[in-house]
Amino acid sequence: MQKPHNIPEILAILENQYGRAEWFPRFSPIEELVQCILSQHTSDTNSLRAFANLMQRYRTWQSVVDAPVKELADTIRTGGLADSKAPRIQAVLRQIKAEQDDYNLDFLEDMSDTEARKRLMALPGVGPKTAAIVLCFAMGRPVIPVDTHIFRVAWRLGLIEKRIGEAKAHDALQALVPPELVFRFHVGLITHGRQICKALNPRCGVCPLTAHCQAYQSATEPSSGS
Repeated sequence: MQKPHNIPEILAILENQYGRAEWFPRFSPIEELVQCILSQHTSDTNSLRAFANLMQRYRTWQSVVDAPVKELADTIRTGGLADSKAPRIQAVLRQIKAEQDDYNLDFLEDMSDTEARKRLMALPGVGPKTAAIVLCFAMGRPVIPVDTHIFRVAWRLGLIEKRIGEAKAHDALQALVPPELVFRFHVGLITHGRQICKALNPRCGVCPLTAHCQAYQSATEPSSGS
C-alpha cells in the first residue's frame, strides 16, 4: 500500500505528463447534478448534448418537472437510457423543491463535506460518485469522485485494495490525498486512466508511473504496450 507522502510525487509525475488542472465551476450545483445523472453509462459527448437539449427546451426546472415524462425522455434521448433517466431527474428535482421550496442546492454551502455528501445521497438515485462530482466540480470541495478509471489506476498503483470496490474507494482515497491536492489528483488520475492505464491493454511501456506501480512491479498486470 502506498504511503500518503507518495501522493505529491505521483501527482507531480502526472502533471508533468498532462499539465496542471485548475478548478473552475462548469455548472451550478443543481445543473451539475442533472448533468451527472445524464452522464451515467454514456460518453461525455452524448451526455453534454442531452444536457444542452434539456436546457434549451426547458427554461426553468419547474418546466422540467411538469413535462410529460415521455417528452422529457425524447429530449434527452442522445444521452442514452432516457426512459429511466427522465423520471429520475424529475424525482430528484421534486425532492429538492419539497425540501427547500426552491430549485437550488445553496443550502449545501453551510454544510461540511461529509454532511453535504450525505444530503445529496439522500436524493433518489444519487450515489457516492454523483454526490462527489457535484461537490468537487460545482463547489470546489476536496471530495474525490471515483469512477472506473480512478478506481483502476488507484488499485494498480497500490493506493487502495481492489477488493474494496468503487463505493468504498471514495473514503479510502479521501484519507490519502491532501485536501489541497484532491481536484488536481482526480483530474490527473482520470486522464491517465483514459490515455495510458487502460482497462484491457494498459500501455505500461510508455507509462511514467511504473516506479510507483504495484501492479507493474509485481507483474500481475500486462507490462508491455506502446
